[in-house]
Amino acid sequence: MKSVYNLFVHVMIFGMKVFSLFNSKTKKGIRGRKQSVSIVTEKIQGQKVIWMHAASLGEYEQGLPVLEKLKEQFPEHKTLVTFFSPSGYENVKKRKQIADAICYLPFDRKKDVKEFVSTFETEIFFTVKYDYWYNLLEELKNRGTKNYVISALFYEHQVFFESYGKWFAKQLKQNIDWFFHQTVKSKALAKKIGLTNSTVSGDTRFDRVKQFLDRDNHLEFIEEFKNGQKLIVFGSSWQTEEDIAQVVAKKLPEIKIVIAPHDLQRVPHLQTLFPNACLYSSLSNSQTLKLSDSQILIIDSIGKLSKLYSYADLAVVGGGFHSAGLHNILEAAVYGVPVIFGNQYRKNPEADALIDANGGKCFDDFVAASVFIREVIKKDVENEGEEKSFLKQMSENAYNFVNSQPDATAIIVKKILESNI
Repeated sequence: MKSVYNLFVHVMIFGMKVFSLFNSKTKKGIRGRKQSVSIVTEKIQGQKVIWMHAASLGEYEQGLPVLEKLKEQFPEHKTLVTFFSPSGYENVKKRKQIADAICYLPFDRKKDVKEFVSTFETEIFFTVKYDYWYNLLEELKNRGTKNYVISALFYEHQVFFESYGKWFAKQLKQNIDWFFHQTVKSKALAKKIGLTNSTVSGDTRFDRVKQFLDRDNHLEFIEEFKNGQKLIVFGSSWQTEEDIAQVVAKKLPEIKIVIAPHDLQRVPHLQTLFPNACLYSSLSNSQTLKLSDSQILIIDSIGKLSKLYSYADLAVVGGGFHSAGLHNILEAAVYGVPVIFGNQYRKNPEADALIDANGGKCFDDFVAASVFIREVIKKDVENEGEEKSFLKQMSENAYNFVNSQPDATAIIVKKILESNI
């Protein structure tokens, strides 16, 4: 099976190289990997390293609280963050962050892995959620590295539970020192395939978003735009969420709407859908624009969304109406903002939990979601200053749901420290 896996890696690399001829993001990933060895050679060569690997941006946010705490405990160590996806690497490399080196993870060919990891001394390695590269894990284990998986999430349709999956499960058993599971179900599934070295720690994303409450979330332009009215934020939107925004804008003209698309390439399309909308990038250049008179604001900038949610009365979070995958609903819920999303999600246990807590709702299509939004907003406005509305109850539920979660980061770091001292 190992030879089959290595063949798969080579086929994957070939496929990505072909696809890169037509896709700019994939091309960035191919080119970026050619620089990975030179980056770590320049930044951390010969140093003791704490290494976090994240498939993309969401996993990075999930793992960051643990990396920050480990850095506090091992201040003399260098920190490395690697990504598989360009959407993660390209976004994070622009930020101010704690890593001494950031680069793409080399492709999982044995010679590439050996060259990369021999540049520095990895004492602690952790991957986030379920991004497993078996040659890498084996090489690190052979070098004496402690390997962990944080916010681990096992589900029924993974390769480990197929008839041909025994080899993959065996690799994890041999090379992972400890799994920190998001859920009890994940731990139970892992146990079925012999992975018993584990703890249910919870989801570190809760720890990450709780940090938002202690920072300055002030955005002056949003205060001017909202002007005391109800505000719906459409975060990381795709087409279906934008369809909802069109319906809501027409049916509730007194409601303010902010749209922050998942991909900034969607901005021209949004301007076509909403020709009278304000564009965030044009605010500083306009001397005559009065934000309070506008109904819709399009955010054509990265990095504002988590603060925008703090001003929302309701959030519609993208990705749940198609295969893209549901984006981060906790960034809104932490502020006590009820969250609406599509029901095509599978790898987001927090979505089911938020629904069960009555702090969020999912829908089959944009029509049902639009009707619900219109009804709850109208009832909330009608009950202003009187009895607690359904929307306000959802708000309390969302806040309590997020802020009652255990400190997963503390559980994880305590166990890692016990294993590495």
